[in-house]
Amino acid sequence: MSTQKYTDITVDIKDGIGTIKFNRPKALNSFGGNMVADTVAALRELDDHPDTTFTVITGEGRFFCAGADVTNVSGRKTEFKNDGEKKLYWTAEFAPGTEFIRSMIEHKKVLVLAMNGPGVGAGGSWFQGSSDIFYMAEDAWLQVTFSQLGLIPEAGSAINWANSIGVHRANDWLMFGGKATAKELKDMGLVNKLFPTQGFHDQVHAHLKEMLRERSGKSMMEMKRLQNKPLRDQRILALFDAMQALAERFVDGEPSQRMKAKSDELLAKRKSKM
Repeated sequence: MSTQKYTDITVDIKDGIGTIKFNRPKALNSFGGNMVADTVAALRELDDHPDTTFTVITGEGRFFCAGADVTNVSGRKTEFKNDGEKKLYWTAEFAPGTEFIRSMIEHKKVLVLAMNGPGVGAGGSWFQGSSDIFYMAEDAWLQVTFSQLGLIPEAGSAINWANSIGVHRANDWLMFGGKATAKELKDMGLVNKLFPTQGFHDQVHAHLKEMLRERSGKSMMEMKRLQNKPLRDQRILALFDAMQALAERFVDGEPSQRMKAKSDELLAKRKSKM
């Protein structure tokens, strides 16, 4: 078991596998609370763990990760002296997410994304191109709406996705947005393996444990290092460029306007159901 204390994730270490599980199921594992900081800390802990080969990132409940909560826009600062102050504000806002992805890019263990359920927005783009192995539950799906909200593909996903499925497919997915099933993503070549939704976590763990039974974990980690070494600088630069581009979008102001309109729409729908 992990020796550190976390509030919005759980960390389990056994059989040579460290599992980070997002644990905000009532909020669909959206980024909030301490989830980002907890995950960065857990990646650091597992990076130095002497007895693990795999680090699994997954979620508790029916969702993997719903990304940012678009209803939480009212607390953001809206008045600035000038565009320079605005740029610094938004750059600071995006720093935690940037460190989150940097921690995955630099992670020494074999990073396994295990999507137990749907991923939306950041939950449908941040992790998929930054992982070494990608598993999905059969009923899971991804959805992104960057351009619909006036955003850009975050966290270097434009480059990471292009590396994984090709430029044209990545452009179609990230520019136009949409929804894709686990089977569609496997057919694209993005997903390695599908598992039944029922008992998904146990099946992923059992599969990885079996992979370690007659294989050297050190050999697998060294293969990861050799494969990722020429990609590392490209991914770090893409991560930085994406943060800068996203901050500039918010300096422009369009994302805040579109997210406010979306928030109002969602709140109106909730009130109509009460």
